[in-house]
Amino acid sequence: MEGIVPVVRYSFKVRFCERLRTCADGRLRTRYLTILNLINGRSARDTAAAVGVGTSTVYRVAERFREWGESGLVDRREENGGRKLDEDFLTALHEVVAANPQEYGWKRPTWTREMLVITMKKITGVLVHVTTMSRALKLIQARRGRPKPMVRCPWRKSAKNKRLAEIRELVDNLPADEVAVYEDEVDIHLNPKIGLDWMVRGQQKEVETPGQNEKRYLAGAKDARTGELIWVEAEKKTSRLFILMLWELVQHYPAAKKIHLILDNYCIHHTQQVQLSLDTPLGRRIKLHFLPPYCPDENKIERTWQDLHAEVTRNHTCSDMQQLMKEVRRFLKARNREVLAEYHRLAA
Repeated sequence: MEGIVPVVRYSFKVRFCERLRTCADGRLRTRYLTILNLINGRSARDTAAAVGVGTSTVYRVAERFREWGESGLVDRREENGGRKLDEDFLTALHEVVAANPQEYGWKRPTWTREMLVITMKKITGVLVHVTTMSRALKLIQARRGRPKPMVRCPWRKSAKNKRLAEIRELVDNLPADEVAVYEDEVDIHLNPKIGLDWMVRGQQKEVETPGQNEKRYLAGAKDARTGELIWVEAEKKTSRLFILMLWELVQHYPAAKKIHLILDNYCIHHTQQVQLSLDTPLGRRIKLHFLPPYCPDENKIERTWQDLHAEVTRNHTCSDMQQLMKEVRRFLKARNREVLAEYHRLAA
């Protein structure tokens, strides 16, 4: 269809092209390009293909240009008032999402978008649509996830913070001839842990299990300075496993004047066998630093065990324990190569 925009003078076309070149708004630039193509004699269909919009959009932009001229190309939504999803709104939304709905008077313990809309209206006075709330949640990088179960530490807050501060100071001011490691144990199950995975619509993936479960146990120690992981293996999680870990550390760090173990309060760390092992010439090089109860996030080795489960044990397809342990060792050795290479690169 010809003539859907009026004929313009050459001087207008020059000025129009100049404004197109300096336009920073992507949507407005698309409208300028649409009109410029029409001015140059292209049809609505060819213009739509060249600009990358629908033919109906071309006719709508042309109609606004005929009626209002160049000012008709400006986004009329600016007349709607101030932007609702401003910094204050998003900051308040971040605080609300991080809290429990019951703190805001709701009976339901998990948030819905509709509840967030009502809560934010009470807090900020700004009412948004549910779809706008979805955009707001995306802007603050909120996500739907599975909460982590936790047990509250029974210690007084002051006592807990004091112990954690002492451990952090130990690690931060560690003498060159001493070593600090984060120690913990992990279970390896032949029956795989089931974890989240991507699936297409209508599909539910299956994870074959051997049926009769079999277990192995690792005791590991993560070097606080280098990130290297030292570990031992056993068929039972007893004090013997922990004692094997102690002797492995003594052999791994023969020149260390003192080896500091940061660890939790699991029962195998407190037995008489352990005390007797520590009360030997080699054992006296080791000093245990117990974390407050129920503070797994303060034990830096926990992230390594999470990576092990994610990379090896979760949804695994190994048919026997020998194959599974081979994959566990492969992952831990590869991890050590990477972290030590990075440590030496930064130290160089």
